[in-house]
Amino acid sequence: MDKQLVKQVVTRVLDEMRMRPIPLGISNRHIHLSQQDYDRLFPGMPVTEKKALLQPGQFAAEQTVTLAGPKGQLHNVRLLGPLRSVSQVEISRTDARTLGITAPLRMSGNLSGTPGVKLISPWAEIDLDSGLIVALRHIHMSPLDALVLRVAHGDTVSVVIEGSGRRTLFDDVAVRVAPDMRLEMHIDTDEANAAGADDPHAVAHLAPRP
Repeated sequence: MDKQLVKQVVTRVLDEMRMRPIPLGISNRHIHLSQQDYDRLFPGMPVTEKKALLQPGQFAAEQTVTLAGPKGQLHNVRLLGPLRSVSQVEISRTDARTLGITAPLRMSGNLSGTPGVKLISPWAEIDLDSGLIVALRHIHMSPLDALVLRVAHGDTVSVVIEGSGRRTLFDDVAVRVAPDMRLEMHIDTDEANAAGADDPHAVAHLAPRP
């Protein structure tokens, strides 16, 4: 086969792959717990999987807690598994106002200098010294996805969500690449509501670069 023709075919296929919609994951408020904190809140109980998530090995658990702040509480905040080395709580800006706590915008795992919050289960309550954040919007992807989309781990991109009648452009979307990740964009409930992302016709694409 002619090399030029092969190049044209490959280019066309890659262009079509880049136009694939990016699956949207709407992240409601949730917690990640260390083994130590989990054992205090749910003594003698195994973590029970309720629903598998798109990212391999991750799941929503049956266990939930109440978050308590100076101004209010958030009930039925679900645990996501598996357990981690450090506890972390992810909420939206609206949730932060309900609690009365100023939660910084951070990438998951970047917890230095973050505020804490009280966690309450039917068996115990603990005061986290830190770990409360509003998560930066981001896209998970595999190295192959990153190659096709011409991005790298740590990049930031713009993503347009359209099809719902509330077309929204999100800048500063962090790219997270790992071999065990699947293509999925994560936004919180405030962002999803603004973009109408729960509409079945809503789709996300990388915005054209200037």
